Amino acid sequence: MSSLFRLSAAALLAALPLSAGATTSCSDTGGQYDAWKAEMAAVAKAEGVGKRGIEALMASSYSKATIAADRNQKSFRYSLEKFMQVRGAETIISQGRNRKAKNPEFYAALEARYGVPAGVLIAIHGMETGFGGFMGDTNVVSAIATLTYDCRRSDFFRPHLIGALKLVDQGSISMKTVGAKHGELGHTQFLPGNALKYGVDGNGDGVVDFYNLADAMASTANFLRQKGWQPGRGYQEGEPNFEVIKQWNAAKVYQQAIAIMGARIDR
Repeated sequence: MSSLFRLSAAALLAALPLSAGATTSCSDTGGQYDAWKAEMAAVAKAEGVGKRGIEALMASSYSKATIAADRNQKSFRYSLEKFMQVRGAETIISQGRNRKAKNPEFYAALEARYGVPAGVLIAIHGMETGFGGFMGDTNVVSAIATLTYDCRRSDFFRPHLIGALKLVDQGSISMKTVGAKHGELGHTQFLPGNALKYGVDGNGDGVVDFYNLADAMASTANFLRQKGWQPGRGYQEGEPNFEVIKQWNAAKVYQQAIAIMGARIDR
């Protein structure tokens, strides 16, 4: 960032009201992104974001890859059969059973604490990142900031941007952390606002790290439990816990796939 831009950004920050309810501009192109960052920084400071988080925001860049991905989501258009074929459901089920068999105590402990069966957690893990095989290639702060700046869903993504910046402040991620195209983090692809709210230390090392399997899986189980998961109740479509699965992903075929694969992994 040039010294000239740092000075102009600082001047704009000083001129803006530091109100947590303040709004920012938006755009469908990246042309005003640098000016918007200064606007957003004022709002972020008012919402409790610290120095490191603000530095991460100001170092971010407009992500054309994120915008392209956001404009071309296909999951909502697939049939369930097509979706499961594309996502490799049979492979996830087979590998998921093996993963559960190799570490039954780990999954049993998660179910004992949070009430969420292994199959559901493993299905999510397999669906999201191929069991950690690919956790993304896009800068998290830049992705979330771009989606907040973009006019399409600014209100939805703004809390996740604030969450990402606070995660930078607390050291859970850095300004260089990479994730999915929409800024999702780690093994099970948490949006940053959810990561901040529902993240837990699963391995007891005092750090919540979504790129650590134990932390990611415990956080996923905690998310589902906090969203209303009822231990011992069913999670297929029409059963009580299917409503909770809906909180994880908005695409119905995704929700159905988690339920179907989870049951087959636990069989």
